[in-house]
Amino acid sequence: MKVTSSEIVISAVKPDQYPDSDLPEFALAGRSNVGKSSFINKMLNRRGLARISSKPGKTQTLNFYLINEMLHFVDVPGYGYAKVSKKEREAWGKMIETYLTNREQLKAVVLIVDLRHPPTNDDVMMYDFLKHYDIPCVVIATKADKIPKSKWQKHMKITKETLDIDQNDQFIMFSSETGYGKDQAWSALLSYM
Repeated sequence: MKVTSSEIVISAVKPDQYPDSDLPEFALAGRSNVGKSSFINKMLNRRGLARISSKPGKTQTLNFYLINEMLHFVDVPGYGYAKVSKKEREAWGKMIETYLTNREQLKAVVLIVDLRHPPTNDDVMMYDFLKHYDIPCVVIATKADKIPKSKWQKHMKITKETLDIDQNDQFIMFSSETGYGKDQAWSALLSYM
């Protein structure tokens, strides 16, 4: 898909703050520091639209990005970050759960994992949560450029087995550096519209 316009329209914490629109939405989930902002920027051909921080746990709201006036990306706070109080983590959890389980415009969740490492317990929990609620999921294994191509199959196998990935869910290797997997990611998302 050729992205001609993209902007952040709102940062929300409660349903009454969500955009009042019928446009399809795709939520982006993943642990803190997995590269969600880099993924967004690469997908939208924009360098600094989603701010990349060296400090994990920076996203604390649901950030709605309007793309080509036809769909939204919704960046949700990263999980698994220790330097946030338990109370704050519970509040984020509730906010994310409310959005994921109640938002009719949500078409699929993009679960972003790091191809270099086996998925964490939090990744597995998130994937299981999506399966439990029958929420369509596209798994994006990012940072593919950091692994020699000869080891891709091995890392892919570990990731799929650890998540116990459903045959119906698309699994895409991705690199925010090189753009590898970008077209595949777009066609996976557009198939839900």
